[in-house]
Amino acid sequence: MDLVPFDFTSQSASTRPAARRFRAALLAGLFGLVAVGPSQAATPQRQTKSVPRPFQVSSSPAGNYLSALSAGFQRDTAAASTFFREVLRHDPRNAEIIERAFVATLANGNVPEAFGLAERLVARDKANGLGHLVLGVRAIKARQFSTARGELAKSGSNRQRDITAILLGAWTYVGSNDYKRALDTLDQLKDPRFAGFRDYHAALIADISKNVPEATKRMKAAYESEKNTLRVVDAYARFLSRQGQIEEAKKVYQAFEELVPRHPLVASALATLDTAKPLPATVKNSQQGAAEVLYGLGSAGNRQGDELAAVIYLRLSQHLEADNPLAIVTLASLYENLKQYEAAIDIYETMPEQSPLRSNADIQIGLLLETLGRGDEAVKHLVAMTADHPKDTEALNALANLQRSRKDFAAAVTTYTKVLELSPANERSLWPVYYFRAISYERQKMWPKAEADFQKALELFPNQPLVLNYLGYSWVDQGLHLEEAFRMLQKAVELRPTDGYIVDSLGWGHYKLGRYEEALRELERAVELKPGDPTINDHLGDVYWKTGRKLEAVFQWNHARDLNPEPDELPRILEKIKNGMGDDVKPASVTEQPKNGG
Repeated sequence: MDLVPFDFTSQSASTRPAARRFRAALLAGLFGLVAVGPSQAATPQRQTKSVPRPFQVSSSPAGNYLSALSAGFQRDTAAASTFFREVLRHDPRNAEIIERAFVATLANGNVPEAFGLAERLVARDKANGLGHLVLGVRAIKARQFSTARGELAKSGSNRQRDITAILLGAWTYVGSNDYKRALDTLDQLKDPRFAGFRDYHAALIADISKNVPEATKRMKAAYESEKNTLRVVDAYARFLSRQGQIEEAKKVYQAFEELVPRHPLVASALATLDTAKPLPATVKNSQQGAAEVLYGLGSAGNRQGDELAAVIYLRLSQHLEADNPLAIVTLASLYENLKQYEAAIDIYETMPEQSPLRSNADIQIGLLLETLGRGDEAVKHLVAMTADHPKDTEALNALANLQRSRKDFAAAVTTYTKVLELSPANERSLWPVYYFRAISYERQKMWPKAEADFQKALELFPNQPLVLNYLGYSWVDQGLHLEEAFRMLQKAVELRPTDGYIVDSLGWGHYKLGRYEEALRELERAVELKPGDPTINDHLGDVYWKTGRKLEAVFQWNHARDLNPEPDELPRILEKIKNGMGDDVKPASVTEQPKNGG
């Protein structure tokens, strides 16, 4: 859904100095605040696996202020909020420090503490939209719906454009049992861009009020415009199931499965529907409805690149409904994208144990541990997970990928094989498992088994460019099936023309066939696309040598040496740097192929 985030600057610039500072902070990355240290919004259900970096406040207000700014640039909101609050303790009337401490504290998930800062902020800047939004959310949580509407009314002068205030305002009328006013409020959203969002929330409200005809009309409209949005798909299917339309609900989920196979939430819902039981409603009261608004705005802000707004919406959504698994995943994924891995682990660990997404959260924790350089702990975590859930193919696949990335290829083969044994035969989505098992075989010099898996991957997914590239390159490198290999590489480049690795493979194919001018053209382009790859630079050096550009060849080999090549490649590169290649190496012939075909 194409949404406009909360308008923090809807009033005139002359009356909004604090709002200007807030927007400047957003644009300049003053806090970079979005993703950061551990949240205090919810207590993890398990012992945390994240190990946040310790920090100490200074006795100097100036030192703490500089530390707060530094933490903000590093996107460490835990530190930023701590340092700004310490500065505020020494300068409690400074409106700018109040605002910065407020935003940092809110982004870090300390929502109850942010409420107090919001009060102090709006006392000094009565038009601060974010402050009033936060106070409005507090009032919704306390079921003080009239108060909430009063706070939301102060969020901007043009309420037709203020989607946040309109949507939340509609849910406050639900809390007051005024369903007609709630729907009328939503219908203020005339902009076609908001139609799907408007109809979705109207359907939820009509459902709560037991207005089945209106709920049906609105839910169908939302679904027709958002068939690829899981939350809308799930809500529509749940609604159908509670109207006795179990088979229709199944069809809605099955249509989504064609786009995203085996999604855990969909699989869980279908399992329930197979027992002919209806599914509970997505939203059951005004507080959950308001949380749904904030989750939707956070998701939209994340997609549109407004990370600070996204994290604030998601934090507020979690304050109203802590157990929404999609909000947890969205927030944690946002932290991952911003390379705030400790914070992401903290959020994933809040996933409820009974959620269908608990397994996915645990898998992501393992992968993040590896990203943090805690590889042994990551393997231990995923091994324990697969021991507890031996038929969880997603967990097994994650473990296999981790083993492969750590070059434990024998273990990876064993684990990939378990995945295949537990999966339906010949399912197209299994092509990556065969592909990665093939790589694991190939790295162990077990070429016949690798070749068979590459070919199986192509059987499941013909013209898959990664498989075409790897198999075609391997055949070319071994002098096998050169005509077929060359066709594979040409097709792979056609499908992925800006992939430096694939362009390199085509160039290497030309080289192996003695087509040095064609090889030179492709390999120079490959180096432009992937200048930091040692193998591509090594290959370009070889073709320079063959075309008589021997000084340039030695330069490329030296460059390849300095780019940390594989240990088994380094001696060969050093030998070429010292002695060159010689001029008696014959190119492979497309008619001189080994009879065994590899």
